[in-house]
Amino acid sequence: MRLLTSEQTRSFLERAPLESYRLSPEARARIKRAFGRSLQPRAVVERIIDGVRSRGDEAVLEFTRLLDGVEISSMEVPRKEWEKAVKALPAPLLSALKIAAKRVETYHRRFRPVYPVSPEGGMGYRVRPLKRAGLYVPGGMAAYPSTVLMSAIPARVAGVEEILVVSPPQKDGTLPAAVLATCALAGVSRVFRVGGAQAIAALALGTKTIPRVDKICGPGGLFVQLAKKLVYGLVGIDGLYGPTEAMLLADEGADPAAIARELLAQAEHDPLARALLLTPSRRLARQVSQEVERRVGELERSQIVRQALEKGGGIVLVKGLEEGVVLVNAFAPEHVALFLEDPLPWVEKIENAGAIFLGPEGALGDYTAGPSHVLPTGGTARFASPLGVADFIKLTSVVALDERERKKLSRPAAVIARAEGLTAHARALEGD
Repeated sequence: MRLLTSEQTRSFLERAPLESYRLSPEARARIKRAFGRSLQPRAVVERIIDGVRSRGDEAVLEFTRLLDGVEISSMEVPRKEWEKAVKALPAPLLSALKIAAKRVETYHRRFRPVYPVSPEGGMGYRVRPLKRAGLYVPGGMAAYPSTVLMSAIPARVAGVEEILVVSPPQKDGTLPAAVLATCALAGVSRVFRVGGAQAIAALALGTKTIPRVDKICGPGGLFVQLAKKLVYGLVGIDGLYGPTEAMLLADEGADPAAIARELLAQAEHDPLARALLLTPSRRLARQVSQEVERRVGELERSQIVRQALEKGGGIVLVKGLEEGVVLVNAFAPEHVALFLEDPLPWVEKIENAGAIFLGPEGALGDYTAGPSHVLPTGGTARFASPLGVADFIKLTSVVALDERERKKLSRPAAVIARAEGLTAHARALEGD
């Protein structure tokens, strides 16, 4: 791995907006074939949303054929196919998914918010789950049953009445058995074999086949995230997700092999993934670099890993762990792993991160640790949180004051109302 200079580190901390992402030659060719000319990503998504708004299911099927190269005649996957998928799964995988599902549910049940109306003041929040949520599960070239668990289970724990999953079909028009089976395990209500911006548009606008939802959650590629951005306001969204980001903070005594494994695991996600080691130890930096180079050739996705490490990976020699924490907080990464002799004191110093792992638990966090692996990226960890139960509820403030409290508060309220020129408010408060 390359050793980054301070100037290179500053460049690394810069992120490009979604609209500036470069498209592959294959994607550009599909766009030209679908729309008759070259278009920028945002313009593509706008046209897809307009098409779904005006033509509904017909547009969804057409864009799936033109952009995804998949011909499907029906979008919804019958429940009997889910049941068939559960029976077809290898026993070890089914068992692993059940273990993960139980762990994820146990974790999220700890965080069901309760805001009771206070008997003293008659004030509080009424908590209600969303009626219908739409979850995007990436796919097409790969299967991500773990994403079903990480998004559907928090929704179910929150009490969402209807949970819809959309996921891009494989070339034969089907969804992977592992995804379908996990939908059954996680308590999903309906599944649709459609992906991309057309799936987001259908969830936001509603079609004859796909009902309109209250909120859309889940990761996805460029067009999915742009579509979520453009439909926000018609529906709620959980956030905009980009490539994986991992920062590892390590001291002199850390295990170079464990660090190398973690860096490679994160780089495996995507050619645009970012994997960075921060350490004050030149010796450790050298050992980790050697371990990464030795191991990368053994990986099935070695080409993706190499691309990620060349573009978004590196090792930064910091003056001390405090400087490393400053860089972490400035970057606000998706997740941080602490390879430190005594990590606990450093946890509170990290202000901006989607998840903090006290050791080599990053890969566990993707599957069986418990918290959702749908985490804020792109620096949004400065203000955003991991996907959880809170994303699937809404709060309504409740005020019920007794007569004594009402009279006590009306006079200052009326003064403020008159200062704002709202005399009808003031008269209502004064009983005039």
